Amino acid sequence: MAHSVTSSAPLVASAETEEPSIGSLVQSAMADVSTLVRGEIELAKAEIGTSAKRAGVSVGLFGVAGVMAAFAGIFFFIALAEFLTWLGLARWISYLIVFGFLLLIAGLAALVGIRMLKRIEKPERTLETLRDLPEVAHREAPGQRHRDVPTVANGRVELRGNESYKV
Repeated sequence: MAHSVTSSAPLVASAETEEPSIGSLVQSAMADVSTLVRGEIELAKAEIGTSAKRAGVSVGLFGVAGVMAAFAGIFFFIALAEFLTWLGLARWISYLIVFGFLLLIAGLAALVGIRMLKRIEKPERTLETLRDLPEVAHREAPGQRHRDVPTVANGRVELRGNESYKV
């Protein structure tokens, strides 16, 4: 039994019955929310901790695989040069051929990388709004704004009033 009434007086609602104040209710609610948030954070830490350890080990193993593949590539190209020597070419010529082949691959990769970099577009809308930022950030009295600020909804910039923005 949580509560018991020991008084023999009848229970009649009166203005003097004590109810918790709004401040104590808010304080209690905040304490409950704080406890709940702390508990959720601890649970997330426990769950993410093991996942993060596994992810770290996985990344480390990928790094090892990359290093081993690089070493294997070195040995492959040495074997290729030795194979060219076995075909009757002088050793220095076979190594020079493999060296030239590697430079050709590096050059092609660089050209493809440069072309991909040139295809990257500048964030025009962001640059435009950044140029207007000092004017937008200038504090004015409510209702005294000289131009409306654009809003972003569903990933699109929506203009209000002023059509000077490039969208």
